Amino acid sequence: MRCYQLDSLTRRRLIARAAKTFLGVGVWPWLTGGSAGGRVLAGEVESPRAAPRDPTAAAPAESVIYLYMSGGMSHIDSFDPKPGTDVQGPVANLQTNVPGIAVTEFFPRIAKQIDKLAVINSVSSTQGAHPQGRYFMHTSYFLRGTIVHPELGAYVSHLLPKRNSLLPSNIKIGTGSADLGGGFLESRHAALPIGDPETGLQNSQLPDGIEEARFTRRLARLRQMNSQFQQRYDIKKVRAYSAMYEDAVKLMKSDDLQAFDIRLEQQTTREKYGASTFGQGCLLARRLIEHGIRFVEVELSGWDTHTDNFDRVAENGAVLDQSLSALLEDLADRGRLPSTLVVVATEFGRTPEIVAERNNGRNHYPKAFSCLLAGGGTLGGAKYGKTDDEGREVVDDPVTIPDFNATIAHAIGLPLKQEILSPSGRPFTVAADGQPVLKLFG
Repeated sequence: MRCYQLDSLTRRRLIARAAKTFLGVGVWPWLTGGSAGGRVLAGEVESPRAAPRDPTAAAPAESVIYLYMSGGMSHIDSFDPKPGTDVQGPVANLQTNVPGIAVTEFFPRIAKQIDKLAVINSVSSTQGAHPQGRYFMHTSYFLRGTIVHPELGAYVSHLLPKRNSLLPSNIKIGTGSADLGGGFLESRHAALPIGDPETGLQNSQLPDGIEEARFTRRLARLRQMNSQFQQRYDIKKVRAYSAMYEDAVKLMKSDDLQAFDIRLEQQTTREKYGASTFGQGCLLARRLIEHGIRFVEVELSGWDTHTDNFDRVAENGAVLDQSLSALLEDLADRGRLPSTLVVVATEFGRTPEIVAERNNGRNHYPKAFSCLLAGGGTLGGAKYGKTDDEGREVVDDPVTIPDFNATIAHAIGLPLKQEILSPSGRPFTVAADGQPVLKLFG
């Protein structure tokens, strides 16, 4: 018999294929190395060392539910209305349950729960294109061709202890597996993707025709195959592959699989969140944080409203209005809102100018836009920052993208000043040079 040496890439592909084909277990994103995006090879990253917490830090939240409005949500048509001006167009305002805070007519349910939310109307970015804006919002760094930076969820996985030993700390719902956000960190810190919340975690049970005894024999054979390779190459990545197999097998037999099954929820609860993929994703996110997941991102696309802005914002706004209000009410009723930071973010806003020739569209506008925070120690019923009378310029309390991310990191207890080394030895921090907005915390 001939023996062949496998290079690391071939070995990785073999392991990934074996996990799904032979074992019948799901291929975790870490096995495929998808988080690096094919642009850099992630080397061994320095293990996190304990860093002292900022003495001004609030009691950290346990989890983050990050709701991402992909495409650029119009601030003027949502949470920074400009009544009586031409820029608002044919959109009416609603007063909320907090005097002095208004939203547009597209958010009647959220208007009744503004007392749980902090509305930040002074966020600004320097990136006006979708890939660059999305990357900047998620990482606090500019998109480069030489390095891929980790997203906040990956830092949470890397720097904070797990709350559930069997489940990953970082999950994305409704996003593609090519955008998992691990950056230069070890691939196990990239997000576990859940494409459809209705189907939950795929390939997590034995396939038809594979009984327990046969599965056990296959697993034993694979361990035997891996043994010599692991002894010869006793490095972090190889050890991680073996650990992932063991984690996958444990999860297959664990009650924690129920965390991914929204069918276990009452029908009335599911209806409350709405039938949309985003709404059911928000419900799944609530279940996941109840099972110890630290960071869950749910994406709602369709906010790129160059054409037909008002009808499209009305459609997307109805989805966000129902889902976010249900999530906030559900978390509050279950006593979990204080320990869960809910974030609503987007890559940039939309222009005050209305483009008539595009059926009243709005273009990209990074200079000023709105984001929301709720729970996790933040103040409810608060409005922070201000734009001018037409929503063009931030005039009070500007919040940069790194500042916004530092505020999220502060809430969950990430060390803002700790340096994490890339494979090339370059130091990076969680939110670049951002400073948390401490006034948003009670």
